[in-house]
Amino acid sequence: MKFNFKTSYIVIAVVVLIVLLLFGGRMFLIIEAGERGVVFRPYTTGLDKEHVYGEGFHIIAPWNEMYIYNVREQQREETMDVLDKNGLSINTDITVRFNPIYDKIGYLHEQFGVNYINVLVVPEVRSAVRQVAGRYTAEEIYSTKRAEVEQTIKDETRKVLEENHINMRALLIRSINLPEQIKGAIESKLKQEQEALAYEFRLQREESEAERRRIEAEGIANYNRIINASLTKAILQQRGIEATIQLAESPNSKVVIIGSGDEGLPLILGNN
Repeated sequence: MKFNFKTSYIVIAVVVLIVLLLFGGRMFLIIEAGERGVVFRPYTTGLDKEHVYGEGFHIIAPWNEMYIYNVREQQREETMDVLDKNGLSINTDITVRFNPIYDKIGYLHEQFGVNYINVLVVPEVRSAVRQVAGRYTAEEIYSTKRAEVEQTIKDETRKVLEENHINMRALLIRSINLPEQIKGAIESKLKQEQEALAYEFRLQREESEAERRRIEAEGIANYNRIINASLTKAILQQRGIEATIQLAESPNSKVVIIGSGDEGLPLILGNN
């Protein structure tokens, strides 16, 4: 039988077409913006942890598997009950924002798989919240040390997640809910503490004002003692004579009687 090149080309084209139809979806992949991929080669090297595929068009062998991860910042909200230092139940609402570390997708896939949020992120956040809450009383968590509690939860959660190839962007305590009876008792105590602080402030202010007045009075008394010690009889007479001369020279009409006043000073009558 004579070999026909044309027929061979047709056969090859048909085979290629069949392969494309059957395996094209596995061979040709587009990784969207905000995504990364890792390849698993079951018949050769297994999971390629070091090579992370970026955005764009990619071709892989049909027997290999591409696992695509969303590396954008993601958010999970959790509502949970925790126990404080004294065993009191507290309801908290937590929000955590995170994203996988781009170049560690392969290691994340090897350890936790594509369901890493439910396998890793959520359990670690819950564990950190419970552990930290157990170190404080309900009053501290609710009011006096809330910022410290929130920061401690952030630090401990971030440390664990980063060790497992997750970048934690933020962790927020949206609300802390206590039993109404406990909440009312705490708020009443805080109100009394604020009133006591205000009263103490008023006392300190009044004590400061009293001290200021005492110092002012001592200053005036010292001034008067100095003046009295320096005012001799001769000086007073001299001042009286000077004042009499100034009044006598003024344009206002008056009557001046020499030697009729106290201590022999002139007596001045009339001021018109």
